[in-house]
Amino acid sequence: MATRSDTLPRRFARIYTAAVTDVMDEMGLMRQTLPSTIRPLTPDMRAAGYAFTARGRPFRGKPRDRDATLRRFLAMLGAVPADSVLVLAANDNAAAHFGELSAEWFRARRVRGAVIDGASRDAASISRLRFPTFVRYRTPQDSVPRWRVADWGAPLTIGGVRVTLGDMIVADLDGVVVVPRRVAHEVLVRCERLVSTESAVRKAVKRGVTPLAAYEKFGSF
Repeated sequence: MATRSDTLPRRFARIYTAAVTDVMDEMGLMRQTLPSTIRPLTPDMRAAGYAFTARGRPFRGKPRDRDATLRRFLAMLGAVPADSVLVLAANDNAAAHFGELSAEWFRARRVRGAVIDGASRDAASISRLRFPTFVRYRTPQDSVPRWRVADWGAPLTIGGVRVTLGDMIVADLDGVVVVPRRVAHEVLVRCERLVSTESAVRKAVKRGVTPLAAYEKFGSF
């Protein structure tokens, strides 16, 4: 994973996901968007940071297993570094895998967001915290007696999209995009150029320039 002096998360945070996917389409990376069922808790939530991957599975624990299951989950939370986005493949449809206390810890840790292919609970509290949280569903049911963390740091796949430790995650109301770390800097530079061009196009159409004329002049629309 890149060093913490790296400016990529801050710069990507200024880029909207549509620009990121347009650039990656041009580079032949056309399947980098996670399933559209993964949505932000509130429309204004945005996140950009290095992927920290984790996986879990359903688990029918007995009361004596509760402590060990919870300890493993807390160890995973404690391993997520600053400037990262947790990407959790829960492989589950019955429990909440992220909640208010987890969000509070991540804010204190300067983690940049959480993308849960699973559920959250405490949705109102997380929304008040304004911690960027993207989930597939919501439920009040606790994960501890129903689900456990399997591992973290390993590559995983969500909806056919491979996510590797250190990839760049960019997420907003349109969706969640995975930028492979090997091309992250190139994608960012191209995105910044595209956003600048689109700003010029926006100004032109506001002045009454037709869409086709704007495209012919700027090469983008």
